[in-house]
Amino acid sequence: MRTAVDLHIHSCLSPCADEDMTPCNITAMAALKGLGAIAVTDHNSGGNAAAAAAAGAARGLLVVPGVEVTTREEIHALCYFPAQDALADFIGWLEGGRSRLKNRPDTFGRQLYMSAEDRVTGEEPLYLPAATEFALETVEAEALARGGVLVPAHIDRPSFSLLASLGMIPAALRARTFEAAGDPPAGLADYRYLRSSDAHTLGAILEPTFFLDLRELSAAAVVEALREPMSVRSVPGCTSCDLGN
Repeated sequence: MRTAVDLHIHSCLSPCADEDMTPCNITAMAALKGLGAIAVTDHNSGGNAAAAAAAGAARGLLVVPGVEVTTREEIHALCYFPAQDALADFIGWLEGGRSRLKNRPDTFGRQLYMSAEDRVTGEEPLYLPAATEFALETVEAEALARGGVLVPAHIDRPSFSLLASLGMIPAALRARTFEAAGDPPAGLADYRYLRSSDAHTLGAILEPTFFLDLRELSAAAVVEALREPMSVRSVPGCTSCDLGN
């Protein structure tokens, strides 16, 4: 099943995202653009994941349970799970190592919890993007233990990426798929790439330009595709999207 995806989108729970990045708005925009699956990956929290999944289901859109973890090394790592309960269990573990730094809404932005109908249900008082106490390999091990997968985020960026922080790929890292916002770095031909938007605004959500071949339209199938050798396709003529094997 050839499916257009965007697996890195922030909701209004991320302070860096617009407050109109609500579950209904995100899923409506993704459906309007013709995507088949997305992931709402807020910083160190899955607090809007279930609401986004419910809003997506109402529009025939798959929303994969996910989170963007900031590791001890200040690496951003995307973690995806086959079910909401697996994500919730992972977040329960992650919260034990989260920073206790208070958020400053006037500086960083508000962090809003939402219902599937876009009602505000709460506001997170701690600053979510701050680095956790967990190393990258530990985060990966905990994700794998819950049936998930870790994908190092925006490896082509000069900050908060695996190469920017470490300058190398650790030998113990089991990830074989990296995310790139544009063209992946040269010299990493042995790895596969996932293109995502890292959208913080509705307009930034991807058009149907990056595709996964899935055995079925489910979160489990997306996780499976990211863990195993996968077939990826891009729109012909879109060289910035040509991130195949």
